[in-house]
Amino acid sequence: MVIFSRLRVLVAEDFSPFCQFICSTLAKRPNLQVVCAVSDGLEAIQQAEVLAPDLVLLDIGLPTSNGIEAARQIRGLVPKSKIVFVSQESSVEVVREALSFGACGYVAKTRAEQDLLAAVDAVLAGNRFVSVGLSYENFTAAGATASIKVP
Repeated sequence: MVIFSRLRVLVAEDFSPFCQFICSTLAKRPNLQVVCAVSDGLEAIQQAEVLAPDLVLLDIGLPTSNGIEAARQIRGLVPKSKIVFVSQESSVEVVREALSFGACGYVAKTRAEQDLLAAVDAVLAGNRFVSVGLSYENFTAAGATASIKVP
């Protein structure tokens, strides 16, 4: 009998239909289990501390505590959790700030259907991921999806 543990995922997204999309997309992978879905940053921080998920998917535009602040606090509370942003924000400055808090990936919502599972796979394999069309030093060459091994 083969026993494998499922990787635990916390999803923080305030737009319910998009949160459902993320959860149903993750459900396509038997090794992933969404253990909690929340709609604000403060709740994401609290649940991350309690659940210690393997992966946290965060929107940036969350109420009560934005995703970048939530990531900063989660990184301090649960340093082993890997963080991937899933956001409509696409400016280089926002991506840079988001990744500066230890996030391993950034998925543009406009590319989520194509990039979400690729980003999850890359990050869980120890790589970094940035969606196509987002340019970030050391992560992409202009307009190319990047998956780069983290040393």
